Amino acid sequence: QVQLVETGGGLVQAGGSLRISCIASGRTSDVHATGWFRQAPGKDREFVAAIDWTGSVTDLKSSVRGRFTISRDKLKNTVYLQMDNLKPDDTAVYYCAARSLAATYWGQGTQVTVSS
Repeated sequence: QVQLVETGGGLVQAGGSLRISCIASGRTSDVHATGWFRQAPGKDREFVAAIDWTGSVTDLKSSVRGRFTISRDKLKNTVYLQMDNLKPDDTAVYYCAARSLAATYWGQGTQVTVSS
């Protein structure tokens, strides 16, 4: 089992920055990739960013490239999503997901609200 806790969400003005964190515990050695997803009210959950266990391979949704950066601190078992130049369309609940060979684990989510 892997447990995930997201922190760092909040309210920010358009153009501002926010960094959210995903702290993993449990069988973290089984995790080979970690990602961020988001879900806005009335919309489906969508992929935002992902990083592999080495931290050297990353992927980003096209609409956030150049504004968002995903990174990891292996010693802290933490994955970060640095979000710059935020837009009102980025408003959503952001979820962390960790994938092992056996399962995908989800956190409880953290709210990010961008005001115009």
